Amino acid sequence: MSLNCQSAMQRAGLPLPAMLVALALAPCLHAQAQPAANTGAPYPVRPIRYVVAFAPGGLNDLMARMVGQKLSEATGQPVIIDNRPGAGGNLGTELVAKSSPDGYTLLNISTAQAISATLYSKLGYNLERDLAPVALLGSSPLIIGIHTGVNARNVAEFSAVSKQKPLSYASGGIGTISHLSGEMLKRALGFNMTHVPYKGAGPAVADIMGGQVQLMINAVPELFPAVKSGRMRCIGVMAEKRHPFLPDIPTLIEQGHKEFVMGNWVGIVTAAGAPNGAINKLSGEINRILKQPDIVDKLAQQGVDPLQSTPESFGRHIKAETARFGKAVKESGARVD
Repeated sequence: MSLNCQSAMQRAGLPLPAMLVALALAPCLHAQAQPAANTGAPYPVRPIRYVVAFAPGGLNDLMARMVGQKLSEATGQPVIIDNRPGAGGNLGTELVAKSSPDGYTLLNISTAQAISATLYSKLGYNLERDLAPVALLGSSPLIIGIHTGVNARNVAEFSAVSKQKPLSYASGGIGTISHLSGEMLKRALGFNMTHVPYKGAGPAVADIMGGQVQLMINAVPELFPAVKSGRMRCIGVMAEKRHPFLPDIPTLIEQGHKEFVMGNWVGIVTAAGAPNGAINKLSGEINRILKQPDIVDKLAQQGVDPLQSTPESFGRHIKAETARFGKAVKESGARVD
C-alpha cells in the first residue's frame, strides 16, 4: 500500500492494529480486483450469457442453441440463451456492445449487422469498434427463386424476359439481404424489375408462389422448401460450388458472374476489450464444436456450411462484408432511421 493510503488511514483515525491488517490484506484485495486475464485465472468460471438479437426460431437462434449447448458441455458452465429482438437486430447488438468487456456476454451477429452499419444513420454502437470477433460459425448461400410461370431457367433468360415485360422482386423488407442482393443483381445483370418490400420473408415467399411477384433472393433455409415442393423454381446459387440440396442448379460463377458469391453468415462476437485469453479459449472451443459430426449434420440439414476461423480472420470478414453491403446501401438509396 502506498504512503498516501497509509496517511489517509491515519487521518481517518484508524487504530494501529486495523491499519496493520489493512496493509497486510491490500495486495490480496488488489489482486482480486484485477481481471481474470491479468491473474491467470481460468475461463470461464461462471455462466455465459449468449444473446440472440432476433426472435426464437430463426437461423441465428437455431445456431446459438446448438453451439451454446456444446459450449456448456465443453466448459462446464451454463450457457444461457437470451433472445433480444428488435430494430433489425440492433437492440440486442447494442446491449452486448455496452456490456462488461469480460467475455461472459456473447452475441450472434450475421449479415444483418454488417448491413445495419451503413443502413442506419444513427446506431448506439459501432460494429467494428465496440465488438470483438470470436468465431465465424457458418454460412448459407443465397439462391434465386422465381415464380414457376416465368419462362426462365437461368439468370440470362430471366434478364431477357424482364426486358420484354417489367417484373418485380420481393424482399423481407428495406435493407434486408434479400433487398440489397436484388439491387446488386439488378445492376450487374440488367434485370428490369421493381422492388416490393414485405414484412418478413414468409409473406414474400407466399406471393412468389402465388405469382404476385416474380423473383426473390434469399438463403437456402428460406427458399428451399418452396423450391422442393415445386411451387418455386431456382435459377441460380450464389456460391463457389453447387449446393447439395440443389445439385442440378448451376452457380452464378458457372453462369459467368464470379462476383456473386454471397451468403447469410452467422458468427459470435463479444464486447470489445474482453481478455484475449477468453476470446482465444472461446474461439478454440467453437472451432472444435463445428467439426463434431452431429453439429455438421444438423447444420447440413438446414442448408448451412460450418466454417473454421480465427478471431482475426473473422474480423477481416466483418470488415469486408460491411464495405460490400455499404456500397449496395449507398447505390440503392436504402435508409432506415
